Amino acid sequence: MAGHSKWANIKHRKGAQDAKRAKIFTRIIKEITIAARDAGGIPESNPALRLAIQNAKGANIPKDTIERAIKKGTGGEGANLTPVTYEGYGPYGVAVFIEATTDNLNRTVANVRAIFSKHGGSLGTNGSLSFIFDQKGVFKIQKEHLKHRNPEELELELIEGGAEDMDETDEHFVVTTTFEDFGAMREKLEKLDLEVESAEIQRIPNNTKSLSVAESRKILNMIDRFEEDDDVSNVYHNLELTDELLEDLNKV
Repeated sequence: MAGHSKWANIKHRKGAQDAKRAKIFTRIIKEITIAARDAGGIPESNPALRLAIQNAKGANIPKDTIERAIKKGTGGEGANLTPVTYEGYGPYGVAVFIEATTDNLNRTVANVRAIFSKHGGSLGTNGSLSFIFDQKGVFKIQKEHLKHRNPEELELELIEGGAEDMDETDEHFVVTTTFEDFGAMREKLEKLDLEVESAEIQRIPNNTKSLSVAESRKILNMIDRFEEDDDVSNVYHNLELTDELLEDLNKV
């Protein structure tokens, strides 16, 4: 496959830390509840719900848990859940973009502001980081599902569907699109009968900031505190994960 993602390994770091199972479950369940609340509990007529269910299956969330989340949304229990974003800077000028889902905006913004402040950063105004992060569609497919596919033919099909970049990890094949081509790629993958583990809109930095290992660890410690907050769904930053830093993080 052609192409190498310039942002590979930037959103976060060690795979073991990324896979915080309970956190992933909570985020996806909230997405299902909100989608069902906003447009009904029938996936065939609700694209957002269909996507959330797809991601839930990719994360191995049990069927009964998915069904409960749908019932919660259609039954009005998720009425107070609100998606919200926060933007700010950590130490050394590292940009941080936070996505959250909350039933109490005052609590969430207070927590976010406190974490920024405690770690030498500052909460900014919405839109202040629009020039740093681009919204991209990111599709993850397990490599084992591609074993019997012709690589050249598949690549041409994906380019036709709007693929902007294609990359590989040890276990996954990753397809990136523009924000505008996200829906078209989702339809293309369905037509190709490819099982997608996850399909998300992510915020990808178009420039990164390189720091020393010691400075980088301070940033990553702050990121960890954000991710530990129950209301926070995703945290994006433009810290460059240098080979030196990754080697240090992987030490036992």
